[in-house]
Order: sequence, then C-alpha cells, then structure tokens
Amino acid sequence: MHSSFESPGAVAARLTGRPVTGERRLSGALAEVTLDGGQVVIVKRGGDDRATWAEAAGLRWLAASGTVRVPPVHGRDARWLVLDRVVTGRPSAGAAERFGRELAALHASGARAFGAPPPGGPEDAYIGMAPMRNVTGPEWPGWYAEHRVLPYLRRAVDDGIVRGAEAPVIERVCARLTDLAGPAEPPARLHGDLWNGNVLWGADGHVRLIDPAAHGGHRETDLAMLHLFGCPHLDRVLAAYQESAPLADGWRDRVGLHQLFPLLVHAVLFGRGYAEQALAAAESALTA
Repeated sequence: MHSSFESPGAVAARLTGRPVTGERRLSGALAEVTLDGGQVVIVKRGGDDRATWAEAAGLRWLAASGTVRVPPVHGRDARWLVLDRVVTGRPSAGAAERFGRELAALHASGARAFGAPPPGGPEDAYIGMAPMRNVTGPEWPGWYAEHRVLPYLRRAVDDGIVRGAEAPVIERVCARLTDLAGPAEPPARLHGDLWNGNVLWGADGHVRLIDPAAHGGHRETDLAMLHLFGCPHLDRVLAAYQESAPLADGWRDRVGLHQLFPLLVHAVLFGRGYAEQALAAAESALTA
C-alpha cells in the first residue's frame, strides 16, 4: 500500500520507472513533473480506484480509435494517474475544423452497445465527481431514461434540489423519448463529458481531449455538451462535423434533451440553478 502522502514526483517515478528531476504543484490534485531526459508529465490524484481506472480505460479507448488526440497514459494506481502534459495555445479556426472532423470519426468508430464501458473499464464509473453507471441497453431512448436521467432526477428530488411537483415534466420527457429522440442511430463512441474545460487547444494546432466519461451513447450527446458551457469556434467545429457525418434533421431542437443528464448531474453537485436549467430544457423538449 503506497502512502496517500506520497509526493507527485515519487508517484511519477514509481509509475513510469524513470528518475524525476523536477516537480511543480498546479493544484491540490495536479502537479507537473519533469522526468529524466526532459519529458514533462501530469500527475493527477483521482478520487478512488474506479475513478483512475475509468479515466485511463476511457483515454485508451478514445486513442484506440485513431481519431481524436488524447494525452497518453503512462501509469495509474488506485489513487494516481500519470499522463503526458499538453502544451496549450490559442484556439484557432483551423484547429476547430480539424477537431470537428476528428470528433465525427470518433463517434463513427462505434461502441458495442449503448452504455457499454470502454474495454477493460468499470461499469461503475464517473462523470466528473459524480457516479455514472455503464450498464448496457438495446436502444438509446430507454437506456438514456433508465440509466442517465431518472437516477439523477430521483437523487435531485431526494436532496430537495428538484421539488416533487416539478419532477413530472422530466418524467414526461423520459416517457416520450422514443418520439423525441429523432431517427435511431447505432451506438457512438463518446467522450461523455465533452465540455469546454476538457477540450485543450494544443500549441501545435491540434485539440487534445482529457477527463473522459467514455461510453457507448448517442453522438448528439457529445455535441450538446459542447453547447452547454460554450466552446471557442463552435460554429466551425459543428460545420466540419456536419460535412463529415451529417446529423439527423432536427438535431438542434434536441440539444436540450441531451443536456438533461449533465444538467441534473450539475444540479446534484452544485445546486438549484442547474435544476432550473434542466426543467427549462425538459419543457423546451416537450414543445419543440
């Protein structure tokens, strides 16, 4: 058992098998460590074994598609993950267009089922700091309702964040998902937590993705996450995506539908404001 007080440098040396020549703390959970020879890695402290396991498996699954770029994983244990550092630069239109094409190719690389975890990854995973179960289902609408939206709606009601009288609007969306979801699509290989903070604009003009909650899902879910908190050059990303893999008609009307899950997760973690956004998204989905 390794000590929870082990320094990031000691962690990097142990998990990479290479001597360490420098260390710089970035936050309570992150540090930059320089390995012998000059390579710089990020040492990240995870919440528990399932968190580092899920993140490492997700990054490797995304990388295995040969589409999007992710920082390589150099090692992990029950508390720590060691990854390449990404040298960031300014977002550019060209990088956004490349990212749109790469994201379309990632989704097209597919998954074995809706809800399928990355190969070798745990069923009980995370989206950010929140638990997320990767349990499979045969079709997207029923799976999304049962394993994404309704568990967090129940928790939000239990915690008093969503009032009991408000919950039926989200339940009605779940009941009508087959009609609201648009044409059926095969399971896509999703990043799963694709908000702007997990999109790193590399100094070399290529986007890298970090912190996935990877699973098999509906490709519009990743795009809805990009909309949720804004993304530089989002119009360029979407235009390039559409050129590579056109979305079904009406996809813009379904953005709120796909945002229900992350909004409810944020409501449980961060409070009432996100619950109000989720309720508004549900109302909008029912009237679209």
